[in-house]
Amino acid sequence: MNLLITGAFHPTPAQKAQLESGGYTLYFHADERAAVPQPARYDAVICNGLFLYQDIALFENLKIIQLTSAGLDRVPVDVIHRRGIRLFNAGSAYSVPMAEWAVWGVLSLYKNAAFFQKNKAEKRWEKDRSIRLLARKTALILGYGNTGRQIAKRLAAFDCRIIASDPAATPDEWCHQLIAPDAADEWLPQADLVILTLPLTKETAHYMDDRRLSLLKEDAVLVNLSRGGLVDEDALCACLARGKLLGCVLDVFEREPLPVESPLWQYERVLVTPHNSFIGEGNEERLFAVIAKNLLA
Repeated sequence: MNLLITGAFHPTPAQKAQLESGGYTLYFHADERAAVPQPARYDAVICNGLFLYQDIALFENLKIIQLTSAGLDRVPVDVIHRRGIRLFNAGSAYSVPMAEWAVWGVLSLYKNAAFFQKNKAEKRWEKDRSIRLLARKTALILGYGNTGRQIAKRLAAFDCRIIASDPAATPDEWCHQLIAPDAADEWLPQADLVILTLPLTKETAHYMDDRRLSLLKEDAVLVNLSRGGLVDEDALCACLARGKLLGCVLDVFEREPLPVESPLWQYERVLVTPHNSFIGEGNEERLFAVIAKNLLA
């Protein structure tokens, strides 16, 4: 089988040899934006945003797509399903770094890390008597796939109550209650932490809109590590301007890089990071383990 590998993945010599031993002839195409020569040649591709720039119809013999991303919003899923192409994401490669990022963000807000960092810079010795406990807080995780489960595992260790919503998920040892997606609104007013690990689809675009933001507790923390389009940023900024929410942990945005004129930059209680949560030592090895499992099965 002919396998096209784009610049989204850089296999080591040993990894190339493993793919070749599995029956693949390897071809490389560094720039996903540039036209792919002889697209009908390929039976499988490893890519990220290739089909944002290339017409999938030209890949007439395609049987397998392995993404290097967790999300499926950068590929024409309907066309892929209609043609019977097998589609794999790489969510499990990034779930542990993202879970640690979520916990770091929440703890940074709960323990007022910015206050102590500022005092350190000014050599000021001053206590903060408003520090919060993460223990016994209720976390509502919307989207309970690989990343949601890893977040739940870590928050459960802090003695949090975990409520998770996902139509395809099954119960596990970390989730105290698994709810249907249409029941999530009932839990929003009860959640101390609202964590978005949903895929971005037509149904979930601006999922966290003005109506749902209004349901949140005044001191809730909103975490979004999935896709920026899940949150209506105008509605969120209006919510923050009213003084609602203890804070937000935002690693993804509707437009990336986040425009300099975005009001989100100005809020001290909003952690803004540049789509960085998926990065962690060992990423490449974990990514190849996913690729090998899927392509060599």
